[in-house]
Amino acid sequence: MNTFKDSGREHVGRFPQKFADLTDHTLFGDMWKRTQLTPRERSLVTVAALVAMYRLEQLPFHLSRALDNGLSDDELEEVMTHLAFYSGWPTAASGLKQLRDVQASRAPSQG
Repeated sequence: MNTFKDSGREHVGRFPQKFADLTDHTLFGDMWKRTQLTPRERSLVTVAALVAMYRLEQLPFHLSRALDNGLSDDELEEVMTHLAFYSGWPTAASGLKQLRDVQASRAPSQG
């Protein structure tokens, strides 16, 4: 599955209009649609980069997108475990915490 909201338009008012347009048209409209990597592969690279650089604000959106693009919980957990040795234990632990939060938000509600 490769659907997502136009994230730039969601943040108009929070970010300048040009930034929102570049997000929608250049980043998600061009880069994410190039055929050299699948959306699943792009999600894997993006999540790894965000975890390694400790960019937690952007991580929940991209973790959810990675799951939508076919990555499993186990694969995402393994990426973060692997990164612990390259980007540091705190970055991986924080990434795993974000993944748990995303998993919880996507779980069917009980009741």
